[in-house]
Amino acid sequence: MTPPSKEDFSLVANTIRCLSVDGVQAANSGHPGLPMGMADVAAVLWLKHLKQCAANPKWMDRDRFVLSGGHGSMLLYSLLHLSGYKLSMDELKRFRQMDSATPGHPEYGHTEGVEVTTGPLGQGIANAVGMALAERMLAARFNTAEQPPLVDHRTYVFCGDGDLMEGISHEACSLAGHLQLDRLVLFYDSNRITIEGHTSLAVSDDAKKRFQAYNWHVLEIDGHDYDQIDGAIRRALRLTGKPVCIICKTVIGKGSPNKADSHEVHGAPLGAEEVKLTKRALAFPEDQQFHVPQQVYQLFEERAGKTLRLHNKWARQVKGLQESDPVKAALWRQHINDELPADLASLLPTFDKPMATRSVSGLVMNALAKALPQLVGGSADLAPSTMTFLKGEASVTPAAYAGRNFHFGIREHAMAAMMNGMAVHGGFRVFGSTFFVFSDYCRPSIRLAALMQLPVIYVFTHDSFYVGEDGPTHEPVEHIAALRCIPGMTIIRPSDPTETGAAWMAALQHKSGPVALLLTRQNMNVIDRTVYPAASNLEKGAYTLWQNGAGTPELTIMATGSEVEIALTAAKQLTTTNVRVVSMPSWELFAAQPQEYRDSVLDPQCTKRLAVEAGCSFGWERYLGSHGTAITLDRFGASAPFKDLVLAFGFTVDNVLAKAKSLL
Repeated sequence: MTPPSKEDFSLVANTIRCLSVDGVQAANSGHPGLPMGMADVAAVLWLKHLKQCAANPKWMDRDRFVLSGGHGSMLLYSLLHLSGYKLSMDELKRFRQMDSATPGHPEYGHTEGVEVTTGPLGQGIANAVGMALAERMLAARFNTAEQPPLVDHRTYVFCGDGDLMEGISHEACSLAGHLQLDRLVLFYDSNRITIEGHTSLAVSDDAKKRFQAYNWHVLEIDGHDYDQIDGAIRRALRLTGKPVCIICKTVIGKGSPNKADSHEVHGAPLGAEEVKLTKRALAFPEDQQFHVPQQVYQLFEERAGKTLRLHNKWARQVKGLQESDPVKAALWRQHINDELPADLASLLPTFDKPMATRSVSGLVMNALAKALPQLVGGSADLAPSTMTFLKGEASVTPAAYAGRNFHFGIREHAMAAMMNGMAVHGGFRVFGSTFFVFSDYCRPSIRLAALMQLPVIYVFTHDSFYVGEDGPTHEPVEHIAALRCIPGMTIIRPSDPTETGAAWMAALQHKSGPVALLLTRQNMNVIDRTVYPAASNLEKGAYTLWQNGAGTPELTIMATGSEVEIALTAAKQLTTTNVRVVSMPSWELFAAQPQEYRDSVLDPQCTKRLAVEAGCSFGWERYLGSHGTAITLDRFGASAPFKDLVLAFGFTVDNVLAKAKSLL
């Protein structure tokens, strides 16, 4: 097969430019500048180097391509269409329209071939670092010197000036360089233009020195010279020991006679007349929209044939693994499919003394991890406090990737985004941890995890004002409401050590979105499950923990986490009232239950309801109705011993009793 020529690359690049221009013009909305500027680099990468297979978009050993500047999505959609993915020309014509497969920014799970949802700048870079780490970790587990590598692919990223201005890019690229992720190749689209104008308005960084300081290889090329592009990619494939940044000097909107190298082409259609002039300059028919020369389809078909042969060879290797090494084959399936043993719950430890749920979580996690080799994770430099270290397991360190413990450093932004990258890559179930108050730093990535329905697990400890002396900067108040607002997010705040074990089981079994476990710093008493309902009821989100009578109660007290104990103690003192105490660790799991079950827990006939939770009241009105009230915290905390704060904020049995009596 004859390799693609410069003329082939040019034709493909100009096809991408014209498809992108037409898509944005038809939608009267979008960003043509990036696709036009990076079309030459994309043509060389996709037509000659990228290992992917439209016949099996989920091929585990495919190269990953991440468009971090998701606003340039017409570049990716054009490439996916030309490469044979299930993305028709009609869908390109429906760019940015309702229910199309071509939304304004690429969405994972929505469009075949899109590896990750990108949009907020910098996220894609950090996602790609997670993907590259997952590749190295799988390779460390499954590749041997005696056999062809089972895991042998690269992660390629396109990013721009905006991506590198966002702080998350610093966190992620710093860690990637430290970990020596040499299968990561970053193409920096250095066109020196942002929405407001030239980048000199806001930044004067030396990108080359910056990445060299991160411990990256750095190459510089003319992003429109095919020989330089190809040479840089081939060199990047040979370089080892560090990730590679290829600084591509490009012209935004290249091909547009009047708008190239201008901020005018960044985020607006060219306009009908400029579209015609652009096509004329590129020697494309001015009177045709979404035109693809047949030669371009043929070039991509030839490339697809080559990569399909690579795919089939790999598939035979995996099939042969079942015969040659059935133990490793079973381990591979467990990793790739995130298989949970049927008897996993039998590994849960038992508890008979007061413990902080963060400490319980650490014991539970370590017990379950023995049967879950795919479970990996770490913290933002807080493992001794969040108890998220897998004991007896190695740490992931530079060029040593067989471990299961991550040291993300003090990089919450990158940690959460890298978790997303590992999750979309596949092969691992990932957890990450920090203090709950710092979930603010993770929120953009949490939101994207929910949008992508990724089963990542956040272990957020120090979950309330009980943090005490550290004061209001470290005492979460509005954070639980903020997470509950995210569609598809599941929050679990267990009430005692046993419920914490059930919370981990629920989190591992929940595979359609992210889960946050909210855990205490202070000790919690063990609820005697020989007297009270089993902690496994947590999987339903809420359940009746205790009631001192039959039928519809006169008062229902709902509580989460550490407040369940005081709710239960107070309720037992209301001896002349039919009171029900509901442990409500997860609104989201409860909302997923049938209406009949929900009514059996929160009887609609009982309108006198009291909620107790050490967070803000926002949202509780959905359960309290017009006759209920709440003991919550709608102010910032304070610096004092937590026992003093308990009294000051009214989280006492006496206050619960007073509120209950006022309702009755």
